[in-house]
Amino acid sequence: MRAAPSSFREKVVLITGASRGIGRSLALRLAREGALLALAARGRERLEDTAAECRARGAQAMAWVADVSHQEECRTLVERTLETFGRLEMLVNNAGFGVQAGLAELPDPRSIAQVLAVNFLGAATCTFYALPHLKRSKGRIVAVSSLNTLLPAAEGASYVASKAAMNGFFDSLRLELNGTGVSVTVVCPGLVRSEFHESMQDARGLPYGARGRAMYGERMMQAEMAAAIILRAAAQRRREVRFRPGTLLAWLRLLAPGLLDRFILQAGRRRNGAARGD
Repeated sequence: MRAAPSSFREKVVLITGASRGIGRSLALRLAREGALLALAARGRERLEDTAAECRARGAQAMAWVADVSHQEECRTLVERTLETFGRLEMLVNNAGFGVQAGLAELPDPRSIAQVLAVNFLGAATCTFYALPHLKRSKGRIVAVSSLNTLLPAAEGASYVASKAAMNGFFDSLRLELNGTGVSVTVVCPGLVRSEFHESMQDARGLPYGARGRAMYGERMMQAEMAAAIILRAAAQRRREVRFRPGTLLAWLRLLAPGLLDRFILQAGRRRNGAARGD
């Protein structure tokens, strides 16, 4: 599955969270399509590796270390993109962070604010600074949310809340932008082999690492396929795309919420058991 070959050629695309997982796969696929890439992430080494691979595929790619939880870094990121390329035609809000722990396990509520600051406020702030330029180009906004807005996680309340906030924000923004030529696409992936679970934190603030990798199943979607689906949706300017089994989950939540709760709890026990090595 791929976007039309000309959809992103010579288009300036800013991607947050571009150093690994879905963000890296988006960058590499866009490089093949001839996009002009502005790549951002917190980890310099991995980010530079992604940019170098994009250049090896013939693309022009700039890499800037940025933490989207800081307002000024969001503003600077957009400014650097404009200084380098002179325009902006797509913003992909992909940066994400999670804490896998029960609320009562947390030593204090600071991690809740941290998750919201990256996932929701970071996306909203980048969009705020990018919006005037996207209006000029009649560009695209992509918000990478999560199926967890339909399938809540018992030990991921702050992450689910941050993604639900993203959905509400970008759905409302889409209506606000009606008639401007700017499209808003909300993407809700399910579990993807994307390194996300390796970098999420436990109650002590430590990365899950190998425990996170143990949560991935053999049949789980690869990041490359997720990137292909996202870019196809962006090229078509779709309002929302839910990865499988999103539609089924939506109906289950409406018609059989108790059954869905039991499914969530059982799946969570299996994943957490795998992470602990049970």
